[in-house]
Amino acid sequence: MRRLATALAVLLAAALTGCGGTSAHHTTTGAGTPRPIATDRGPLDGGPVRPPARGAYLGAYAKPDPVTQPGRIMAVDDLQGQLGRRLDVVHTYRKWADPFDTASDRAFQAGGAVLLYSWAGTDTHQITAGRYDGLIARRARQIRAMGRPVLLEWRWEMDRPNLRAQMGSPAEYVAAWRHLRGVFAAQHVTNASWVWCPTADGFAAGGDAPAFYPGDDEVDWLCVDAYPGRRVRPLSTVLAPFLTWARGHRKPIIVGEYGAPKSYGPAVRAEWLRGAAAEFKANPQIRAACYYDSDPDRDRPVERYALRGDPAALRAFADMARDPWFNPKS
Repeated sequence: MRRLATALAVLLAAALTGCGGTSAHHTTTGAGTPRPIATDRGPLDGGPVRPPARGAYLGAYAKPDPVTQPGRIMAVDDLQGQLGRRLDVVHTYRKWADPFDTASDRAFQAGGAVLLYSWAGTDTHQITAGRYDGLIARRARQIRAMGRPVLLEWRWEMDRPNLRAQMGSPAEYVAAWRHLRGVFAAQHVTNASWVWCPTADGFAAGGDAPAFYPGDDEVDWLCVDAYPGRRVRPLSTVLAPFLTWARGHRKPIIVGEYGAPKSYGPAVRAEWLRGAAAEFKANPQIRAACYYDSDPDRDRPVERYALRGDPAALRAFADMARDPWFNPKS
């Protein structure tokens, strides 16, 4: 009977471990083991925005509510207040026809941050044909007028299947990229570092992200947007295919977006974030990382990444913010 009771106790403990969202098994899966893959320490040339000689810039997108100029500033200030420090990189998004050099942009620059612009696209055929040359030239002059170096990421996640009608083939995307750069060059823009940013999944089996690469002569920073999805996967697993590709290019890397969904639960989510910080440190070619501090307008729990309301996740990110590796300006 004693042996039977012991066996039942072991089975019960195993069942509870398998069901609990904060179990040791799930926590280990969330953190993972850092994989040193992109270990090139440089020096690496990122164009006008110089990568730190050692360590990585800390950045984030903080979703504004409302989406106004004061709202953008308030969202970043609120996150910085929770972290107890300023961000090195402020990530902001622009639709194709939206202007640069706004009041919030200037405020972030005045606070010492480098701006990472994610600029949406339009039909690549029309760009290459010159239909938007006037708009592109205006945006180029706005970037030039800002004076300080900025990171310019045109049409991030171009490898997503739902963008294929707009992007066309990889060759058509690359032609549009080169046309954009040509218009910027004609406007004598010398303060923009060009950032190429596909999805991490685009480097896994069946993905075609590498085919969209414009070439080392056209790109200053390599970038990737990396999310684990519904199943708990450590960031080391998500990033591995991209890092394996990127280590063949002597370019600094910025993780443009990453996040741990709230659906994981506070404990797993916090450990996932600590694992992410360890992964960045294990791959010194990564010179900047931007958290996606936002929940979507639609109700999809797996895409809810905001740190607000989750003290454990916020502490994990704040610990990263205090790490000397992510304070390269100090």
